[in-house]
Amino acid sequence: MTLAYPAALVLSLAGMLVVDRRWRLVLFRRAPHAARRGLGALAVGVAFFLLWDLAGIRLGIFFVGDGAYQSGLLLAPDLPVEEVGFLLLLSHLSLVLAAVAERIAARYAARSAASGGAVSARGGR
Repeated sequence: MTLAYPAALVLSLAGMLVVDRRWRLVLFRRAPHAARRGLGALAVGVAFFLLWDLAGIRLGIFFVGDGAYQSGLLLAPDLPVEEVGFLLLLSHLSLVLAAVAERIAARYAARSAASGGAVSARGGR
């Protein structure tokens, strides 16, 4: 039993929170109730993927392998505790990437509108 993988997940989640906070993307947006909406979206994503995992476990598709870096702690048969951390990371990363794409698209649209026409891929006219 080692805690390498759970530690890596915690470190990765901390890094995602730093990026999120620095650029105010999901949980730290200045919009009203942004944190509540962000946490709700995270909860929905984690719940969806946990249900997906449980269905896969029940069908015999998913199972716990012999991982030297896993903690060995299980929430349910064939459902390691690290899976929740991974799903949280996956959901948060997805929300952060969607927020980044939204900002890039908005910046591109604003630049295009300001120039009175289309903006080339290099940012010029």
